[in-house]
Amino acid sequence: MKIMAISGSLRDSSFNTAILRTMAERAPEGVEITLTDISALPFYNEDADVDGGPSVVQSFKADIAAADALLIATPEYNYSVPGVLKNAIDWASRPGYKSVLKDKHVALLSASMAGTGGVRAQQHLKNVFMATLSRVYTAPEVVVGRAQDMVEDGRVTDATTLKFLDRLLTGFVAEVTAGKSV
Repeated sequence: MKIMAISGSLRDSSFNTAILRTMAERAPEGVEITLTDISALPFYNEDADVDGGPSVVQSFKADIAAADALLIATPEYNYSVPGVLKNAIDWASRPGYKSVLKDKHVALLSASMAGTGGVRAQQHLKNVFMATLSRVYTAPEVVVGRAQDMVEDGRVTDATTLKFLDRLLTGFVAEVTAGKSV
């Protein structure tokens, strides 16, 4: 199974990227998690959305199409989704209701330095993915509050957080596997 991982943060020492990196290293046998960089995507502009958009966008969409599922970790900026992540979703969601996101399995998690762990951003993402007709994995919901205490040297070190991440990944993989056989 191929899972494409996207971090909603571009920061070099991002807690969300560290979480995805940790999950990739802990993925069960037969599951490959690949982190994708969204920093090169231009701002969405319908005028540029001709013939699939710029080549970097076409590559991004092709990577999504080739993946069995998406795993997205995001911080919360001003009670919502970071613009760079929303921009990536906007590009991938075209053409509307026929995009590479339609019926794509998506797992969401969030992390922030605040105690709430980015829960509002995660809720907003659920609404966004509802509009793309994606299959959002709903439980367990994972939010990592006080992420600065859970990550060291670019990896999750907190045992309780690791258990939550493992549980999320195990359940998500099972759901994707079951969904592929339908």
